[in-house]
Amino acid sequence: MAQSVWGYDSDNGPERWHENYPLAKGDKQSPIEINSKDVQHDTSLPTWHASYDPGAAKTILNNGRTCRVVFDDTFDRSVLRGGPLTGAYRLRQLHLHWGSSDDHGSEHVIDGVKYAAELHMVHWNPKHGNFAGALKQPDGVAVVGIFLKVGNTPKPEMKRILEEIDNIKTKGKEAPFQHFDPSILFPKSRDYWTYSGSFTTPPCEECITWILLREPIEVSSDQMAKLRSLSKNGENEPVNPLVDNWRPPQPVKGRIVKASFK
Repeated sequence: MAQSVWGYDSDNGPERWHENYPLAKGDKQSPIEINSKDVQHDTSLPTWHASYDPGAAKTILNNGRTCRVVFDDTFDRSVLRGGPLTGAYRLRQLHLHWGSSDDHGSEHVIDGVKYAAELHMVHWNPKHGNFAGALKQPDGVAVVGIFLKVGNTPKPEMKRILEEIDNIKTKGKEAPFQHFDPSILFPKSRDYWTYSGSFTTPPCEECITWILLREPIEVSSDQMAKLRSLSKNGENEPVNPLVDNWRPPQPVKGRIVKASFK
């Protein structure tokens, strides 16, 4: 398996990542399955707060593995603070993981339940100088994970992202994406689980404080189908739909998951 071509197929998928990225077999890997019976309710966990500047949104792109929205993180413009975090973390990008049908696609699993998709908002701790520096520190990165569940009401907030899909159909395509406030994607409830884990894509660095929101947001089946209309092939290559870009749950290995709610 060549270094540059990890993916989600049987020849280069999650089962083989460790061949080139040994950290993928580390002790603090993500995602995990969360079992309510093992979770510790922690009364001392504060609420988290995000203050995002809609002007920080820059571009939306298809990198052949996900759909990503990139934000300006050159200063404390859009930040996440509170919850399990110390200090303010800067929003760098958000991306999604989804399945080939509505009954799976999320990376984290809650009491055996898989959602149709999972949205990750990636923030980094500027006390480490830059993003590359943050990747080397246990408190370097904070990711807010939001589940997408299929219901009858399309989520109007997802509309902005999905409207751009036609402009980034194939791998390598990028389009301007301006004036977007990602906090509209948060569910009503601020309840969350938190644990120490890793990126769910190679090299799987173990630098993430996860803040997984308990309440999913609802999208329609049509909205999910739109996401699945992305391709992992380049523009003039045979069509290869971008689906099932999720990593299965990893061993918990003694880690404690805490909940901000009972």
